[in-house]
Amino acid sequence: MRARDLMTSPVITVQPWTSAKAAAGLLSTHGFTALPVVDDDERLIGIVTEADLIRGRIPVDPRYTYEHQETTIAGKTVGDLMTSPVTAMSTGTDVADVCQALVDARIRAMPIVDGSTVVGIVTRGDIVRVLAREDTDIAKDVKHRLEIYGGSGRWKISVRDGYVHIADQFDDDSDRHVAQLLALAVPGVVAADTAYAGEEQNR
Repeated sequence: MRARDLMTSPVITVQPWTSAKAAAGLLSTHGFTALPVVDDDERLIGIVTEADLIRGRIPVDPRYTYEHQETTIAGKTVGDLMTSPVTAMSTGTDVADVCQALVDARIRAMPIVDGSTVVGIVTRGDIVRVLAREDTDIAKDVKHRLEIYGGSGRWKISVRDGYVHIADQFDDDSDRHVAQLLALAVPGVVAADTAYAGEEQNR
């Protein structure tokens, strides 16, 4: 599965001069965790997150302010707050690599680009939703892809907790390898294996 299969597109972006309040409104309204920041030519130049927007923005309750406590002045625009440069990945990136990057960098969202143009975004939430897909829906998608490849009635498919098992009516290692690759490309599939149905029946 590639980033293009999972990303949210089109993606809502902001500019450096967008106010912090307006950016917060977009995050709140749409349930986002981050917004890509683009320049006049729609090129990705940064990202602004929930953490960026809340840092120093809520004033300390004066009843509990100590005499020498420092006051943080919050930035007024996205340009004041954004992280730049920003990591981004291409539409053809394997989702497994996107996941690893999100975990390693401890970030919640990955902009997806075509060249330097933002075309989508993948969040941790997007990936979790894919992992939560019903096994019956996964099985239907796997079956559909395999029928396109090798015809109907050839494959017996079972799915449990995202793990796919494919039994092939024909004893063809090459076709089973392709079937496995096709299954692994289906959203929600955690792993996939194949076997010759004849061997399973003889056990």
